[in-house]
Amino acid sequence: MERNLKNVLVISFGFLFLFTAYGGLQSLQSSLNSEEGLGVASLSVLYAALILSSMFLPPILIKKLGCKWTIAISMCCYIAFSLGNFYASWYTLIPTSVILGLGGAPLWSAKCTYLTIAGTSYAEKAGKNAKDIINQYFGVFFLVFQSSGIWGNLISSLIFSQSSTNVEISEEDLACCGAYNCLTDTTNTTESSKPSNSLIYTLLGVYTASGVLAVLLIIIFLDRIKSDQAETEKEKLETPSFWSTFLATFKHLKDKRQCLLIPLTMYSGFEQGFLSGDYTKAYVTCALGIQYVGYVMICFAAVNSLCSLLFGKISQFTGRKLLFALATVTNTACIIALLLWKPHPKQLAVFFVFPALWGLSDAVWQTQTNGLYGILFEKHKEAAFANYRLWESLGFVIAFGYSTKLQVYIKLYILLSVLVLSMVTYGAVECLEAKSLSGTPTATKKENGGPLTQEAHM
Repeated sequence: MERNLKNVLVISFGFLFLFTAYGGLQSLQSSLNSEEGLGVASLSVLYAALILSSMFLPPILIKKLGCKWTIAISMCCYIAFSLGNFYASWYTLIPTSVILGLGGAPLWSAKCTYLTIAGTSYAEKAGKNAKDIINQYFGVFFLVFQSSGIWGNLISSLIFSQSSTNVEISEEDLACCGAYNCLTDTTNTTESSKPSNSLIYTLLGVYTASGVLAVLLIIIFLDRIKSDQAETEKEKLETPSFWSTFLATFKHLKDKRQCLLIPLTMYSGFEQGFLSGDYTKAYVTCALGIQYVGYVMICFAAVNSLCSLLFGKISQFTGRKLLFALATVTNTACIIALLLWKPHPKQLAVFFVFPALWGLSDAVWQTQTNGLYGILFEKHKEAAFANYRLWESLGFVIAFGYSTKLQVYIKLYILLSVLVLSMVTYGAVECLEAKSLSGTPTATKKENGGPLTQEAHM
């Protein structure tokens, strides 16, 4: 096997093992640690730390440690979160959430840097186009990585289904499920069907072992990429200072289009936060039991993955506007239906319909919003994507932050309002782009290599 491809597979399976654990734990936080809203509070703190991490840590760690050791050390931050769940309290989960958040941004930045350098290195040796090889490496990575959402949730459901303490949920308790949930009584309903400590420890043991396996895989089998040192020296001479890069993120807000895209970017965090923090607790755990959370999230992950691949392919034929319209209609219909629906165990299939439709919509928000940023801000990609991470993470922070303070129906109305605002501001961006393109002289288009296109690529 070609050495660079071997390293790509090592990173891919390392992330698969790591996020099998983290993805499963994230889906369970609102149900497993529901006392005083501890679970969702930890997720809110986690994403707040991720915002700070995105601003400061990645360039520093990658320069000092290189990609391999940045990945390995950042993965240890995720293991700390799994360990914090063994004795879940404000004194264990909040600090480990901060540690995970701080490790998140360097992990992803180092992974992207490693795959890019590896792809460029192989392309030079093989005499191929670097962009094609890099895209191929990222395709391999996401093919393996995306399945983590399935395995992590499958493990949790299989383990929790062994519980002998499953109880019949009374009609009185079911009345507290859904959009008009009883803030004071939901915890009692959740607690009554909570698995035994032995099953919880078994699950956490499997997740922790999966994280440790990921770190060992990176340390033992991942080669230190030769370009690490050269890149470090090169960056010292050629790249702008850290502070100028940091300030570029906020200077980018001078672009009117970036400001108009803030609601859409934050909505991505809001809608994902609602599904993993509120739908899993107020609908699934409340009416069916915690053992069904994993199966429901598998449905979301599978549809999301398939639709991401599909929409990435067909966007060049349909254009992004039609896909955004599809996601808006689908999400709006789901929000209205969730406001009206009273969940009941006899309607088992319905519990899977919502995450499936949500997965379809989320696939559009992820692929097309990322593609939109890449197309609109081609000359300032770093600052643009730093803004993307910043505003999406802020959406997560807010969604998890008010999760325990408001009833679900209020959160659904907020979600709907942000969605409407997002589409209004997104429409304004499309109008600005249309005017800009119509006003571009033909001669200028030719100088830039032909007509401008608005295709979105994943």
